[in-house]
Amino acid sequence: MTNSTSLAAPAPSDSEKAGVDVMGNNTYHPGTADIEYDELHVPCPPHTTERRLMTRIDWHLIPFLCVLYLLAFLDRVNIANARSFKLVDDLNLKDNEYNTALTMFFVPYVVAEIPSNILLKKFSPRVWLPTCMLGFGIASVCQGLVQNYSGLLATRFFLGLFESGMFPGCFYLISMWYKRNESQKRYSLFFSSTSLAGAFGGLLASAIGKMQGIRGYNGWRWIFILEGILTCLVALIFFFIFPAFPEDAKWLRDDERAYIKARLQADQGHNAAERKITFRDVINVMKDHRIYLGGFMYFGLIVPAYGYAFFAPTIISTYNYDPIQTQLHSVPPWAASFGFSLLIAVLSDWMRHRAAFALAPLALGLAAFATLLKVHNNTPLQYGMLHLVTISTYAVLPITVCWFNMNLGGHHRRAIGTAWQIGFGNIGGIIATFAFLSKDAPWFTNGYSICLGFTCLSGLASTLYLISIYLENQRRAKAVRDVGLSDYEKTEMGDLNPEFRYMY
Repeated sequence: MTNSTSLAAPAPSDSEKAGVDVMGNNTYHPGTADIEYDELHVPCPPHTTERRLMTRIDWHLIPFLCVLYLLAFLDRVNIANARSFKLVDDLNLKDNEYNTALTMFFVPYVVAEIPSNILLKKFSPRVWLPTCMLGFGIASVCQGLVQNYSGLLATRFFLGLFESGMFPGCFYLISMWYKRNESQKRYSLFFSSTSLAGAFGGLLASAIGKMQGIRGYNGWRWIFILEGILTCLVALIFFFIFPAFPEDAKWLRDDERAYIKARLQADQGHNAAERKITFRDVINVMKDHRIYLGGFMYFGLIVPAYGYAFFAPTIISTYNYDPIQTQLHSVPPWAASFGFSLLIAVLSDWMRHRAAFALAPLALGLAAFATLLKVHNNTPLQYGMLHLVTISTYAVLPITVCWFNMNLGGHHRRAIGTAWQIGFGNIGGIIATFAFLSKDAPWFTNGYSICLGFTCLSGLASTLYLISIYLENQRRAKAVRDVGLSDYEKTEMGDLNPEFRYMY
């Protein structure tokens, strides 16, 4: 694909092209002796190198996204920790009202995903994401002040509304900075903040729980209030320092911004960053059957992911631990998933492959759920299986999203497709909130069976997606390479452009 940027070198002759095949069928630009070229043969600015510039970008982007999503996930799932400190008793929750409160979070969370990504592009990440962060921080504080079940439902609704744009927005932002073969470890590092949030939440809850009775509040109120205040303070700081899209990054020089645009264009094609997303774009994107497979890939994993996140303290408490010990024992499984997900991400980027890493670890989760269904009197084994649940589920989730996301070309297809995958997938969160009911304790046969089934669903969807993109790549390889499309047409088509090649 020919680069429109001034950084692109002259096109080679046919003899120079021989033996060169760059992923995505992008135009090869031969270098000269005095100019350094990256692996896609896009010339780097003379004052820096690709590696040095990527390191700068990492430090200006990834830490902020990790902190943002750590606090978002912490405020989302800390209700599981709060339950151990008299939340149910104080609000006089009956039957499945606690589960209904969990479900209320997902109602706006699912619906607002795509609109949030459209607004993200309109207002820029620097404005939109900190605004949403401030909103869910306030909602979290309000959770600690509610006096009845209705108040809890209302605060969970607004928490879900303001958090709806966090995950797809952050993934979308990362995808607009990095090439496909270098994105996975950044995605996984960002997503591993959920594991850190789970571990940090358990430690924090064990400490805050000791504030029981201070100023007349039980421990669960302090968990919501203090963690919500922390989120609000960080959000106010982020208004001044949060990153934006490459085109708007003032800390980059003009030639650096042009280079970032050129290398992404060589890897992924034109992105149409300057064009607004329309309703027709949404309709056109949703005509692609692979969009739906991407949704089910994520949907199947969300059920066990949220099943564990919302009910880990409840499950662990059945092993006869007191509230403080329950919180502390919830930390190691999260820590294990953090380390394993980073290992898988590094291997995936090193091998430049996603499919095997999206499928193989699922076997660990299937084995864990099968064991938990059959073993009920061996606490060390059951506790060990919880580690397998987290390392399989939370390692595969970022691989799945990255694989699907980076196979979507262009700003509008990626913004809509990512939001669809996350939005539709999070319907699984609603199912997860009713998977582990109090009446099923201590064996939770229904919950483990549900998680086992949906893990299989994710594996099936990923397999079908792999087959689909393999067949499409084979078809395009045999088709006419140059069909006379203009740059504008290639931009509009994104990954549907015949010159685009999907990554496995």
